[in-house]
Amino acid sequence: MIKLVIADDQPLIRAGLRMMFDTESDIDVIGEASNGVAVVDLCRRFSPTVAVLDIRMPIMDGIQAIPELLALPNLEKPRILVLTTFDDDDYVYRALRAGASGFLLKDAPPEQIVAGVRTVASGEALLAPTITRRLIANFTTPHRPSPNQPAPWAELTERELVVLRLVARGLSNGEIATQLYLGESTVKTHVSHILLKLGLRDRVQAVVLAYDSGLVQPGGPPL
Repeated sequence: MIKLVIADDQPLIRAGLRMMFDTESDIDVIGEASNGVAVVDLCRRFSPTVAVLDIRMPIMDGIQAIPELLALPNLEKPRILVLTTFDDDDYVYRALRAGASGFLLKDAPPEQIVAGVRTVASGEALLAPTITRRLIANFTTPHRPSPNQPAPWAELTERELVVLRLVARGLSNGEIATQLYLGESTVKTHVSHILLKLGLRDRVQAVVLAYDSGLVQPGGPPL
């Protein structure tokens, strides 16, 4: 069961989202909040699987709340799905930098929002490859490790490096499996090993690291 909290300063939005999720047998809305401080308190007390956050809220906005949520002492940190009306690359990138696992606009179809919660709950990133490439191209500054500093991916095997590059291009596990002629479960295992070795929380962090460190170049070939 996916335990969900909703944070939005508009009561009608919260009510609409709750009605949408209440029809899903695998999603349980365990709380609502009207600002970032309140959602952090909810997550501290109830340890939800996913927190759906608006960006612009009083007292503490959604982007400010994200690092607070991820710093909670709870054993399981909530996955963060940012849901907003603002279609702005800077908001998206700031949210992802802060630690969000996905980003959707409020006018997305209900089935897409529900699917988005399931996606981030499963540990996947929620960004289309085109959005990923645009954000990385606009907001990252790739750099190479200094000669005296090992590359952040130095502990990865050659196969894991290939998988990381494809993850950075926005490919799903199934798409990577098809391209590399592997089973999807094998790809999932590779991704898990990559995250563990690099000390990363999820695929979004892996994408940012791959571009920031210069392993993958915006617009470059996937391999």
